[in-house]
Amino acid sequence: MLSPYQAEPLLRARDAARSEVRMTPDLGLSEVDVQLNDTGVCFPDGEVVRWPDLEMIRDSKRSGRLTGHCYVIENGTPREISVFSQENNRIYSLMPTHGAPTLLISSIPMHRIKGTDPFADTVEKIRAAAPVIGNVLDTTTGLGYTAIQAARTASAVTTIELDPAVLEVARENPWSRDLFENPRIRQLVGDSAEVVAGLPDAAFDRIIHDPPTFSLAGELYGSAFYRELHRVLKPRGRLFHYIGNPESNLGGKVSRGVIRRLHETGFSRVVGKPEAFGVLAHK
Repeated sequence: MLSPYQAEPLLRARDAARSEVRMTPDLGLSEVDVQLNDTGVCFPDGEVVRWPDLEMIRDSKRSGRLTGHCYVIENGTPREISVFSQENNRIYSLMPTHGAPTLLISSIPMHRIKGTDPFADTVEKIRAAAPVIGNVLDTTTGLGYTAIQAARTASAVTTIELDPAVLEVARENPWSRDLFENPRIRQLVGDSAEVVAGLPDAAFDRIIHDPPTFSLAGELYGSAFYRELHRVLKPRGRLFHYIGNPESNLGGKVSRGVIRRLHETGFSRVVGKPEAFGVLAHK
């Protein structure tokens, strides 16, 4: 799997007449030595990526996109990781960063990428609700980073994804592998507002609520949904709610509304967690 972040140094190595270079074949998770020849780059498993294809991958960053896209190499041919959802009429794709990739929903990145990377961003959210123990509810799966990180300390994690097309993207993301392989993670597919309404009372010690932006999923910021989250949370449980940059005009406005509604729906204490761009609510 390659992105402009891997294609660019390979092309520089070619221009420097290098015959071998060490690089990552899985967006930063591991490294291998690859051979460079007139045709292209030869990987240890025999896969060859041609120079014109590497130039195309590199140049995807230069065609008006934020940082290009991620490509999986199949029989020497790059395929962009992008899925169109008939159900929601949206395009989901994998966007590379200097670290873990993020999910693009109709060209909107679902993680913070300025001054951080998506997995580091997730670590901050989990740290805000620490200790993350017992049964954990992750209300929006996405690429599964929250579920994966929570499962490192929790006894069980239940994670909910609205659109199966998102899980198609996650299955191709090397950083999402544990979402499908960790036995402590249980996946549910459906509208989070409806799925949570069917969960038992006081079932979770921690809830990580990291919804898409208000414009994409306003119902996940509403009082009715907050009442359901309060119901399924155990006494003395904690809810971390990601909101967005509290210093922006929109983030500040959304934060004030979220804090008010959380109090109105029964949460006893709501504390700002600006380092994680959210709030921590207590039951």
